[in-house]
Amino acid sequence: MLIRANDSVLLVIDMQERLVPAMQAPARTISNTRKLLAGANAKNVPILMTEQYPKGLGHTVPELANAEGAITLPKMHFSCMEDEDFAATFRKLDRKQAVIAGMEAHICVTQTAASLMEEGIEVFVVSDATASRTLESEQACIARLSACGAGIVTTEMVIFEWLGRAGTEEFKAMLPLIK
Repeated sequence: MLIRANDSVLLVIDMQERLVPAMQAPARTISNTRKLLAGANAKNVPILMTEQYPKGLGHTVPELANAEGAITLPKMHFSCMEDEDFAATFRKLDRKQAVIAGMEAHICVTQTAASLMEEGIEVFVVSDATASRTLESEQACIARLSACGAGIVTTEMVIFEWLGRAGTEEFKAMLPLIK
């Protein structure tokens, strides 16, 4: 199935000041998440960002913290859907697809994706905008979620599916980001 802007929510999970430096390829992850945020804004896709225990792990990294239109929610549960505020906010959006970028892949991303799939939400994990401290943990996340039916996608796959066609003003505006 295709990722449709009108059906999607972009979830950016726990890209926080004290977590990011310990991740595999943090610069790639942050760069691709910035592209996803721009694509979401261009196509009016709602954005939910989370911060796991911000008192201990800090807040969202400055490169992403002030994303236009994003709602940032603190949480303590590893699965975002186990947090009442997050779950209520997600459900109010009434969307059937979740595009997920975040940290750590094998913990909060995996548990959130699994919880969303249990609720019948179509989940797409953006592999080049998702990270863990070890490559083995990242690979385990991707293998497990793929086996459970999540779509494993890249940043460009998401953006081009949200755009749907070339030649539009949105496409022209996004082109510099994806070149």
